[in-house]
Amino acid sequence: MDKLYSPATARKIIDKYGFHISKSLGQNFLTDGNIVDRIIHGAGIGRQDLVIEVGPGMGVLTAAAAEQAQQVIGIEIDENLIPILRETLKDYQNVRIVNGDFLKMNLAELIDEASAGNRERFESVKLIGNLPYYITSPIIMKVLEEGQGAQGIQSLTIMMQKEVADRIRAVPGTKAYGALSVAVQYYCTVEVVATVSKEVFLPKPKVDSTVLNLSVRKEPPVKLLDPATFFAVVKAGFGQRRKTLLNSLTGLYGMDKQQILALLETAGIDPGRRAETLGLDEFAVMANLVSKAVSEA
Repeated sequence: MDKLYSPATARKIIDKYGFHISKSLGQNFLTDGNIVDRIIHGAGIGRQDLVIEVGPGMGVLTAAAAEQAQQVIGIEIDENLIPILRETLKDYQNVRIVNGDFLKMNLAELIDEASAGNRERFESVKLIGNLPYYITSPIIMKVLEEGQGAQGIQSLTIMMQKEVADRIRAVPGTKAYGALSVAVQYYCTVEVVATVSKEVFLPKPKVDSTVLNLSVRKEPPVKLLDPATFFAVVKAGFGQRRKTLLNSLTGLYGMDKQQILALLETAGIDPGRRAETLGLDEFAVMANLVSKAVSEA
């Protein structure tokens, strides 16, 4: 078979199977071999790795990953792509395709099943994918909350709309900085692997994309008494961006304005500031004070 990433090959496959590209599933198929290579290289896939791919599509990234990894599991929600994947990946004995919704998958069970209960079989577990805009954030947060750490997924090398990547990478004081920036940067270090023109997809999307490598930290960058409280403070702070911290945090865990004011003053944070100006360390200080106040109430 010709190179899978070739636009001509993609069109042949589409015609052969009478496949209809789904806008609702955000399907845009990559047709640039250089970008495929950069994603695989950026993921640092080795011979002892398990690779989980979200949305293999026609198998372009899957095939490239299978050349490097011990095992690849592709999770594809569109059942109409399953027969196509069976054909395009028939020469790879180390690839397993699962028809299902990644967001409903149990990652621990998936990894256990792949390793037959012996996690030492794999040196590391890495996730790759070309993610649709509408589902990028939920997928990232699912992996970081459920599949992180030494016993789970150690890195995500994923392509997403440039706007989402900009939000993930954003620093305090910028318009793009928000709850997603804080959450991902709490769990991961972030590195740009590639910028990708909208011209190298079939069909062509409206915007350019960015490939990020999110490497899961072995230890969080800040010490927290309770991570759930930390994320509750972050969510409340960014819930209404234009409000000051004093106003946006009032009502959190039932605390009134005077209580929040006292905590902000103890934290050394001006109550007139907005959430977008706080770094992870300041959010951590405030969250730990909230945790103490709630436990003592």
